[in-house]
Amino acid sequence: MTTSRMSPGRIRRPWPPQLTDVAVAAVVGLLTGLDAAVNGPGHRQADWLTWTLFAVSVAALLVRSRWPVAVTVVTGAACAGWALHGHIGELLNLPVMVALYALAVEGNRRRTLRTAGVAALVSGAVSVVAGKDVAQPQGAPLLEMLWPLVPLLLGEVVRGRRELLKEYADRAERAEADREREARRKVDQERVRVARELHDVIAHTVSAMTVQAGLALDALDSRPEVARTAMRQVRTSGKEAVRELRATVGVLREGRHTASVDPAPRLAQLDELVETARGAGLRVSLHADTGGRELPRLVELAAYRIVQEALTNVIKHASARHVAVSVAVTGECLAVEITDDGPGTSGGAGEGYGLIGMRERATAMGGGVEAGPLRGGGWRVRGTLPVEGGMPPVAGGAV
Repeated sequence: MTTSRMSPGRIRRPWPPQLTDVAVAAVVGLLTGLDAAVNGPGHRQADWLTWTLFAVSVAALLVRSRWPVAVTVVTGAACAGWALHGHIGELLNLPVMVALYALAVEGNRRRTLRTAGVAALVSGAVSVVAGKDVAQPQGAPLLEMLWPLVPLLLGEVVRGRRELLKEYADRAERAEADREREARRKVDQERVRVARELHDVIAHTVSAMTVQAGLALDALDSRPEVARTAMRQVRTSGKEAVRELRATVGVLREGRHTASVDPAPRLAQLDELVETARGAGLRVSLHADTGGRELPRLVELAAYRIVQEALTNVIKHASARHVAVSVAVTGECLAVEITDDGPGTSGGAGEGYGLIGMRERATAMGGGVEAGPLRGGGWRVRGTLPVEGGMPPVAGGAV
């Protein structure tokens, strides 16, 4: 029966150790007391010493879980006292057997082995001494040396099984924790990826719309034709932004696959990106040279996004008039460089999400991105992306 089908009041809980010790002591006391009350003819009958040893044995079992070694010594001494006193019974060794079992269950293998050796020797010695007064069959001392090993072996088996189950439970718990950590890591990674994609897709278009709307507002009275052209561009950019946003949200919705989503942009689409920036009033020059090499799609996508975000920052922060974009293969790396002639503050967003996104893309591919003011004025963003693999050297220091 599963826990989900069981009411809270019916869930079975393990007994406390103290209550278990009381129950075991009661059962052992009952069986041992019945055996101690009657002894065979020719043997000593129960007297005050018999019942004293009985009381001590049963009382010791009440704390067997807390002090198993001490309880084993006490019950073992009582059992030896019965034998040496001449009181013979089939169940008089039951208290010490229970104590030996508890010692093995609560201990470790080394302690069990030491206890087995001592218990066997003591039991054999007591059998020899007691046999001087009572007729014993030949070989009885050897048998007496073996019986203490039975509860120890049983306790060792039970303890080993418990340890094995605990190891399995711990391993399952660690595996579950690892799965949860991995799931959280993937969720965080996906959240960052989605945020980066939304930023890259929407920020550039919306920034261009803002600039074009401002241009239309300034030219509304003096140059209405320019204003109309700018507003048409705003409308076109707005439709593009809405289309891109719907496509992105459609992909993110669970169980929905949007077949109309465009493929990831590549370097061949840099001309369109540059035209959008030019529509915002910038003079943009583009130099793209891949040396005729077929670049991986991820490399081209990362390069495209770096250029897109750099142009967005120029439009929003730089107050620049001219921007130079260069994308070229040098050795085994694709170098992407965007420079402007602004006052050196096109990174006005500081360590904003755009620059963070650029660096994350490049780092994920084994490359890097650096950005900073130029000594002669202006701002430069430079990224290096490995074409084949491996970490390319990225120059440090001021640019």
